[in-house]
Amino acid sequence: MAADIDVLKEGIDGLIRAGYYRNREALLEEAFRTMIEVKPSIRLEMAVELYKSEKVSMSRAAEIAGTSIEGFKNFLESKGIRRLVSAPPEERLLKGVDFLLG
Repeated sequence: MAADIDVLKEGIDGLIRAGYYRNREALLEEAFRTMIEVKPSIRLEMAVELYKSEKVSMSRAAEIAGTSIEGFKNFLESKGIRRLVSAPPEERLLKGVDFLLG
């Protein structure tokens, strides 16, 4: 297995030397884009993980997953994943209350 990894690393370096990619990051970016096109379910799982770790909002996660917000909510529910709901800051709530009560 270590030999396979060494061959893969050499192959990557060879593609960069040959000018197919400007650097390792560019190669990995294209490889990743290709992977999520070939396996769309990975996009959905990636979106879920980004959402669960609070790196992205619900709407951004749905966009990444390539689904509607409702579709994303349904997927979370089907997996038993609780949706993250955060309350606005107290100051904002009090301003809203003051506005409503005049």
